[in-house]
Amino acid sequence: MFLSYAGGFAETVEELADFEKAGVDIVFVPEAYSFDAVSQLGFIAAKTQRMQLASGIFQLYSRTPALTAMTAAGLDYVSGGRFMLGLGASGPQVIEGWHGVPYDAPIGRAREVIEICRMVWRRERLSYQGKHYTLPLEGGTGLGKPLKLINHPVRERIPIALAAIGPKNVALAAELAESWMPIFYLPEKAADVWGGAVAEGTARRDPSLGALDVIASAGLAIGDDVAHLRDHGRPQLALYIGGMGARGRNFYNDLACRFGYEAEAKAIQDAYLDGRKDEAAALVPAELVEHTSLIGPESYVAERIAAYRAAGVSTLLITPMAPDHEGRVRLIERFRALADAAG
Repeated sequence: MFLSYAGGFAETVEELADFEKAGVDIVFVPEAYSFDAVSQLGFIAAKTQRMQLASGIFQLYSRTPALTAMTAAGLDYVSGGRFMLGLGASGPQVIEGWHGVPYDAPIGRAREVIEICRMVWRRERLSYQGKHYTLPLEGGTGLGKPLKLINHPVRERIPIALAAIGPKNVALAAELAESWMPIFYLPEKAADVWGGAVAEGTARRDPSLGALDVIASAGLAIGDDVAHLRDHGRPQLALYIGGMGARGRNFYNDLACRFGYEAEAKAIQDAYLDGRKDEAAALVPAELVEHTSLIGPESYVAERIAAYRAAGVSTLLITPMAPDHEGRVRLIERFRALADAAG
């Protein structure tokens, strides 16, 4: 499950122990332009015993590759080998607006950051000549030396999850990362939208990485009277499809078009950018709202689990939708039982 961006952190972390017992395997901590994820992940490491901890996501541009590797190794150390490094490019709004660095070459940078991280974890001397990163730095004082990590990491291969939705970036995830994190995963259309890219990357994949773990996210509610909760996903879908970027450069709008919702994507974007956010949310296709969630009667949720599995998903990132802690625990337990029964 994801930890929320804002509010109630200490209370949520206290709840994690119960979620862990109920069957949650991984907790993802987002970063965006909120509090940093590292301090929160370290705190969670001290409060949990079994569950994996993941950044969801560290942005490629916000840390140097070596610092990304050091941070991942440090979190893996304090958690006893339970950390997963979630990486992603984010977008120009955040990277240029918040971090003040150019948003360029996301695919090339992702490849080089992953390669450098793995060199650091293997404790190799950091001598790297890439298109985007050269270590030691050429020029400067001329005093830079190829160094290696002082500490011995708990693992020399910390799992990496790459967030990606564009074909080239998805192919890179399938080639280099242990896990791939797409957004708004629609099982019925995943093969048409991403199948070719996954196959292309898998053909170049090192067998030692194992099978690609596909991580899809969905809201969760189980019951005969919960279908109305699907509408809670509309504002987020409208925000991404309509507001994350500008006309002509919005990766999520492009994805909606690739799903076959060209007219709807344009209408959502027009409404959102004109300030009509409620209208934009109402325009999100019902099929997209429904099929990117796990909300409905138990039999329906079981069917959706099967659909995700058939589409290649191996990890489901859920948001349990219940009004109180006890309700969320029961939801997780019921979902865990359904997932285990599905094999």
